[in-house]
Amino acid sequence: MTLDGSKSILDRDALAEASFATYATPLVSEAIEQVSALRDDADAEKLHKLRIALRRLRTLLWAYRPILDEKFDNEQRALFKFLANAAGNTRDWDILIKLVEKDSDQALLDAFKRNRNETAEKSAEILANTHLDKTLRNAVSEANRELNTSPVRTPLRKFARKRVKTAQQQLQKRMRHASRAGSSDYNSYHDVRKAGKKVRYLIEFFEPLLQKKQRNGLKGLKRLQKHFGALNDAIASRDLLDAHRSSLPAGVNATSALRALKKERKRQIKAASKLL
Repeated sequence: MTLDGSKSILDRDALAEASFATYATPLVSEAIEQVSALRDDADAEKLHKLRIALRRLRTLLWAYRPILDEKFDNEQRALFKFLANAAGNTRDWDILIKLVEKDSDQALLDAFKRNRNETAEKSAEILANTHLDKTLRNAVSEANRELNTSPVRTPLRKFARKRVKTAQQQLQKRMRHASRAGSSDYNSYHDVRKAGKKVRYLIEFFEPLLQKKQRNGLKGLKRLQKHFGALNDAIASRDLLDAHRSSLPAGVNATSALRALKKERKRQIKAASKLL
C-alpha cells in the first residue's frame, strides 16, 4: 500500500484509473517548484525543468487518453503545450546564443541577449498570470474525478504494457517514414523526435510494470533523443534568427551566425540519420 492508502502500482490488482494521481502528482509538484523559483530568476535550467515536467504531463494524458473523455483530454494537453511553449521561448534564445557565440561578434550576441531577457520577462508574466499551481492541481483533480467515477476498471499492468506498445509502434512507423523521406524532410525527423520522447517518458513511468523487452530500449531512446534533439536545436535556432533578423540593430551582421547554424544542421542531420 502507498502512504495515501491506495494500492501500490506494483500490486497485481492495481487499477489504471486509481493510479493516475500517483504518476501526475510528482510532475505537478516539480512544475510548481520550478515556477516558484522563476520568480527570482528566469534561469535556463529552471525553465528547462518546467518544460520537461509539462511535457511529461502531456505524455501521461496521452497514455490515459483511451479512458479519459476526449474533449477533456484535448483541452488539458493543449493547455500543457501552451505552458511548455511559454517556458521554452526563453531557452530557445539561450540555445541560439550557445550555438553561435564562437562565430558572432559582440554586437550580435548583445542583441540576442536583449531579446532573451525580454522574452524571459514575457514568459514569467504569462506563467504568473495562468496561476499555474492552481491550474495544474485543478487539472489533476478533474482527471481523477472522471477516472474514479468511470464504470470501467482497467488493470494497470495490462494498460501500461498496451500503451507503451502502441507508442513503440508509432515510433517505428515514423522512423521508417523518415528513413524513406530522407534528410531534406525535416518534419519527418521532428516526428521521430517527438515519438521517441513519448516512448521514453512512458517507459520511465511504467518501467516496473513492463516486460523486459519493452524496457530494454531505454538506452537507445536516450541516444536517439540526444541526436534528434541536437538537430532540432540547430533548426529551431536558425528559424528563430530568421524571424528576428529584420529587427536587429543597424550594422549588426548575422551572416557568420547563419553559416555556423547551417553547418551545425548538416552535421546533426548526418548523425541523426544513422539512427534510423
